[in-house]
Amino acid sequence: MSHAKQGRVFSGMQPSGEAHLGNYLGALRQWVELQETHECFFCVVDEHAITGEYSPSDLPGRVFDLAVSFLAVGLDPARSTIFVQSDVSEHVVLAWLFNAVAPVGELERMTQYKDKSTNLESIPVGLLNYPVLQTADILLYRADLVPVGEDQLQHLELSREIARRWNARFGEYFPEPQPVISRAGRILGLDGNAKMSKSLGNTVGILAEPEEIWERVRTAVTDPQRVRRTDPGRPEVCNVYSLHKFFTPPEELPDIAAQCRGATRGCVDCKRILSDHIAEHFAPIRERARDLKADPNQVREILDAGAEKARAEARETLEEVRERMGMRWRDLPILST
Repeated sequence: MSHAKQGRVFSGMQPSGEAHLGNYLGALRQWVELQETHECFFCVVDEHAITGEYSPSDLPGRVFDLAVSFLAVGLDPARSTIFVQSDVSEHVVLAWLFNAVAPVGELERMTQYKDKSTNLESIPVGLLNYPVLQTADILLYRADLVPVGEDQLQHLELSREIARRWNARFGEYFPEPQPVISRAGRILGLDGNAKMSKSLGNTVGILAEPEEIWERVRTAVTDPQRVRRTDPGRPEVCNVYSLHKFFTPPEELPDIAAQCRGATRGCVDCKRILSDHIAEHFAPIRERARDLKADPNQVREILDAGAEKARAEARETLEEVRERMGMRWRDLPILST
């Protein structure tokens, strides 16, 4: 594939079923924009998902549902390569080859590794090696840019370090990928405390119907100091208001903030306005998702075609890597006796 656009982008997302607001605001809407100007590879990273607790019987459905979310929000197979990680075996092969240069000390210093391994009696190697597979995901396609949240910057810096170490030992080949930071920042969940995450139950699904959206939004934590309806609020610290800024028309925001500060509108009514705007925003996306789910073969064909395009690029990378790492014993001349 050519680099006719402004650079090459890779990003992936773990399959946890349909995407939620945090996925959409922090990643997916940016991916949709990037595919217009860059050569993009977007991946459902199911091989990363097996490093934590999961149900093997649920994983295929979660992969499919996330792929539907990708396509429903506007990722276009004509503009991007969209595929499932496990359909391209070169990802794990390159990850193993990168183990030749990946520094164990740096892996052990990864914040996410330390957080996730703290309470484990026996730590899986995959949890430690997770960033090496991430590096392989990115460099297999020699990506220049990686859209990431701030919580992933440490992993991306390790990817750059692995690229530098490999290049120093085997010759310049891999780019040192640069981050593209999400404009949305850290999206807090409905609890107002932690990042939006399905494992914490603090999300709103982007494909949820309006009634379900309301049932979720009505539980959202607001300004903790606004205990009674008559208490003045502080929109600048209210998580519901922070979501209003993404989904409510800009001309309505001053009124929402003013009524919050003046205690002339209750939090429940404010949440209802937000819920209605979220439902309206995702209405066309829900419609596209219904069409995709009604024709699952269309989704499979898109993912299969994406995997084939990805494999072609991956094979080229691995051929060069193996050549430089000396894995070409078959090229030795055959000596006659």
